[in-house]
Amino acid sequence: MLNFNNRFQRELPGEADAPNRVRQVAHVCWSGVLPTPVAAPRLIAYSAEMAASLDLNDAMMQSSEMVSALAGNTILPGSAPYATRYGGHQFGNWAGQLGDGRAILLGAVINRAGQHWELQLKGAGPTPYSRGADGRAVLRSSIREFLCSEAMHHLGIPTTRALSLIETGDKVVRDMFYDGHPAAEPGAIVCRVAPSFTRFGHFEILAARGELDLLKQFIDFTMSRDFPDLYLQHKKPEERLPAWFSEVCARTARMVAEWMRVGFVHGVMNTDNMSILGLTIDYGPYGWVDNFDPGWTPNTTDAAGKRYCFGRQPEIARWNLERLADALATVCTDHAALSACLNVYDEIYSNESVRIYAGKFGFSAWLDTDAALIGEVFALMQKAEVDMTEFFRKLAEIDMADPSVDVLQSAFYVDALFQQSRADFAAWLSRYVQRLQHDNRPTTTRIMHMNQLNPRYVLRNYLAQQAIDKAAAGDASMIHELLEVMRNPYTVQAGREAFSAIRPDWARQKAGCSMLSCSS
Repeated sequence: MLNFNNRFQRELPGEADAPNRVRQVAHVCWSGVLPTPVAAPRLIAYSAEMAASLDLNDAMMQSSEMVSALAGNTILPGSAPYATRYGGHQFGNWAGQLGDGRAILLGAVINRAGQHWELQLKGAGPTPYSRGADGRAVLRSSIREFLCSEAMHHLGIPTTRALSLIETGDKVVRDMFYDGHPAAEPGAIVCRVAPSFTRFGHFEILAARGELDLLKQFIDFTMSRDFPDLYLQHKKPEERLPAWFSEVCARTARMVAEWMRVGFVHGVMNTDNMSILGLTIDYGPYGWVDNFDPGWTPNTTDAAGKRYCFGRQPEIARWNLERLADALATVCTDHAALSACLNVYDEIYSNESVRIYAGKFGFSAWLDTDAALIGEVFALMQKAEVDMTEFFRKLAEIDMADPSVDVLQSAFYVDALFQQSRADFAAWLSRYVQRLQHDNRPTTTRIMHMNQLNPRYVLRNYLAQQAIDKAAAGDASMIHELLEVMRNPYTVQAGREAFSAIRPDWARQKAGCSMLSCSS
């Protein structure tokens, strides 16, 4: 059914038959571990597009054999499950060994097109890296990860994917609000898919523990498997590493620029949550900016410090790359080259931001004066609590012959703030229209390009929470509907206006609709 090719285990040292108990692991990259069977697995949803990329059809996905394997109850032929070892900086501090604490890789498969995909079960039971936890995941967090993985893909943002969502039939105890009131919740497992799940932390742990020969081996393996063109292009090892790190910096810059484009906030940008491929990975307490606020974070754990708030994401991504550079510097003598790679991040992010914001505002090209114009409206939006997604879609509808502020009214959460800021927005619109006239673009071309960058539908937290509430009551219909809507996020879909509505008042403070904890 799936063509497994487990190169990670073949070429890197690991523990094939080690005991599955929590402990410090040394001198290996992986530990063999089997998923823990669940009571009554039930397939709730799956991504038809991701299944097709794995050469799986609907019948295969719904077969008892596949459902059992995706629940961790049986092992598919060729699969040899394992968990990987990594460390990381969490909230700015070195956290030591972390690893796949509730994620178990089934292995890597090669599809008919020759593409390499790793399959990983999240919530499939404990591993040596579980740090005393149960290795399980609850339904609410699993729904959020499943939906967001696919929503981000269709938005055109680099991301890990989700193949399936399985309800386990078991209960999982979690303290959702960290307030001393744990409760039993339905358990679930998501099958995540990516070309590689390698993180910055995989390199950090080897450097931190002084396992430098293994670090060199792991770097070489990563380059040859996941960056084959670059690996072949640079024949000398001393040239390969800086060239590779430069590519990692560039991919990370493009990913974060795309987050900023759509108002996505990751919420937990620890180094162990940073993909070496520049993919969005680990959907925990994420969120989309509703009322525009660069200081907003969806993570209750981050509420005080706001380290991972919306506006700091570009800065934090660079900080994380600096920590990766520190790890690489233990085996790379050319420290100046590593520093130069960080400049690549700055350059790529700057260029991508210019391209993105010019496009979001409908400009044919960026002018030096645009920064002030854009900065002014962002300040107005923050002060008046204007919804980011709705604002940009409505901005495309502005009549250049009669730029009325009323077109933007649906983006305001508070009518009193709309009335108070009318004059300021009207003055800004006048200058904005003058800027558009400078380009002299056809209106239809401008609108088309703006709507290609500004989504009509994003997976707002309140929508995900509604799907969670229904699923907990036995109704998975909204999961399927959201999956369908998010397949075409830039196109207006008749009859689905409810999915583009700004956050309702009832959701402003409701748990799961504004901020979330890391509890899953």
